[in-house]
Amino acid sequence: MAKVDSLPFDHGDWDQQRSSLEIPGYGPAGHPVVRHRTGNRMNKWTNWSRSESCKPAELHFARSVEDVSAVVARAAADGRTVRVAGSGHSHYPLVPTDGVVLDLSGLTGIVHTDVEAHRARVWGGTTIYALGRPLHDAGLALTNQGDIDRQAIAGAAATGTHGTGQNITNLSSMVAGLTIVNHRGDAVRCSATENSEMFRAARLGLGAFGVVTEIELSLVPAFRLAETRWTTTYDQLRPDIDELSDRHRHFEFFWFPQTDEAHPKTTDPTDEPAVYPVAEEGARCNWSYEVLSNHRPLLHTEMEYSIPVERSLDCLDEIKDLLRGEFSDVAWPVEYRRVAADDIAMSQAHGQAVATISVHQGKDLPAEPFFAACQKIFLRYDGRPHWGKVHYLDGAQLAAITPGWGEWWTQRNAADPDGIFLNDRLRSWR
Repeated sequence: MAKVDSLPFDHGDWDQQRSSLEIPGYGPAGHPVVRHRTGNRMNKWTNWSRSESCKPAELHFARSVEDVSAVVARAAADGRTVRVAGSGHSHYPLVPTDGVVLDLSGLTGIVHTDVEAHRARVWGGTTIYALGRPLHDAGLALTNQGDIDRQAIAGAAATGTHGTGQNITNLSSMVAGLTIVNHRGDAVRCSATENSEMFRAARLGLGAFGVVTEIELSLVPAFRLAETRWTTTYDQLRPDIDELSDRHRHFEFFWFPQTDEAHPKTTDPTDEPAVYPVAEEGARCNWSYEVLSNHRPLLHTEMEYSIPVERSLDCLDEIKDLLRGEFSDVAWPVEYRRVAADDIAMSQAHGQAVATISVHQGKDLPAEPFFAACQKIFLRYDGRPHWGKVHYLDGAQLAAITPGWGEWWTQRNAADPDGIFLNDRLRSWR
């Protein structure tokens, strides 16, 4: 089987179908995303990897808060669920509903920046990649970001998305305030000083508190990064993982099971000038937003668990043995990163520093037997699943391992007593 050198990702995808003549439309980056046919209308939404889809009663593209409010109020009156679709990068069925799927890609851009306070208010549909340059022009930057930057910022924060760096927390912890359209269609502001109890839970809200139309971010001054990548083996790398994590702002690696190659990468702040054109991954010296994200276009599905740092390498050893034994046909690599502890309800890093271990499988290859075997190992090491990636846990299992579960549901139910923002999967957790 051919070696897979990288894990590419790209955009989500809309698909509106009617019965007869097909006329393609185009979405972000020129991807064909809309098909219209004459006759009876049928709507279909599909996530980026094509692993999750639904046929909602309505797909609605919103360009204003007023429109969002009206859509939510109408859905509530009709007894329909409302779920927001960002760029479709979740591998878990957070969006699918037979009610209303709401697209906020018309609500994008920066609303306001406060350079002295290192804050910015941005529209919830803004993709992470679209934030980089405008924030940079204001002298600001995200503290960290993930391996890919195609997600909508509100969706990334709502699922605990993270980058790597054992002294850096996830995106949810960078949220300083939210404007949420609630179940009545009213826009409500929450922060550490306004509706603070809801804010503490809604920072990682899974889209279940309402429609996040605006998000305020805590930022840092713009900074440059230089990265280094090399090739080794896992056995050669393993003794150095703790030291590399301690010494560098960012450390991560992929391990390829069929070749036993490990591809570690370190990334650190630098005073060196930015070098253009931007080099290939592993050799860049540029501003943070130009270095932290990578191009990942190959369609795949993914499972990720967060493991207490002190147990993570033993857990990874077992995953390695699983891939070298029972699942020796899997070619996709395993990814290892670290994330600092936080105090956010439902966060995978709540109360403890973690290492995240991600396993992958190609879109058209069988994933469930492999992922289920990995999940058994992750759970033995006190793992917690990523909310936007595959897992097979029910509500009782999640409640037993998720800090802040009860608090989160108390605040969620108070914010949305009729469950307008719960799809079937989320409703099954209660």
